[in-house]
Amino acid sequence: MSRRLIAILRGLEPARAVETAAAIVEAGIGWIEVPLNSPDPLRSIAAMQAALGDRARIGAGTVLAPEEVRRVADTGASFIVSPNCNARVIARTKELGLGSYPGVFTPSECFAALDAGADALKLFPAGMAGLEGLKAIRAVLPRETLVYAVGGAAPASFADWKAAGADGFGLGSSLFQPDWPLTRVTQAAAVSVAAYDAAWGTLTA
Repeated sequence: MSRRLIAILRGLEPARAVETAAAIVEAGIGWIEVPLNSPDPLRSIAAMQAALGDRARIGAGTVLAPEEVRRVADTGASFIVSPNCNARVIARTKELGLGSYPGVFTPSECFAALDAGADALKLFPAGMAGLEGLKAIRAVLPRETLVYAVGGAAPASFADWKAAGADGFGLGSSLFQPDWPLTRVTQAAAVSVAAYDAAWGTLTA
């Protein structure tokens, strides 16, 4: 069982990858994403997968093209996140046996992503859609669809997003920034875990 929280480590340097990921996992977050526009991201992902793959799910974010999916898969990563809905990226992701989490903003993009085989949807930027936007989209989605709010959802508003229909969150700048010391990242992770547990009450798969 794990919390539906994805730590987004944009800008992570490979030299800090394992210690940063280990601290986040220890705090209770079991999903870690390194965006591909970070420094040498595949090296970071491979190192984290080797060190923590038995304790956490490691993946890549900002994946924009099918050929990038293969390079990520070669690291041993288990999931792919994108800021957009690209059916070819989703299809390649599923062909290689990875979890697919594409970015969506409209009902049309939501259904296109699901039709292409997405495992869950990343509402992005969630702050622009807002709580009312999520409620409206949620009303027409299949009940079993998982929706992660990313870009504008912070620990203080987890309960509000849950009430609007969010199943989980991707946490970026509120959790990690490249110049933060490890202690600050650890504290931010603990705050996110506490807020999630307060909103949900129990852990979810």
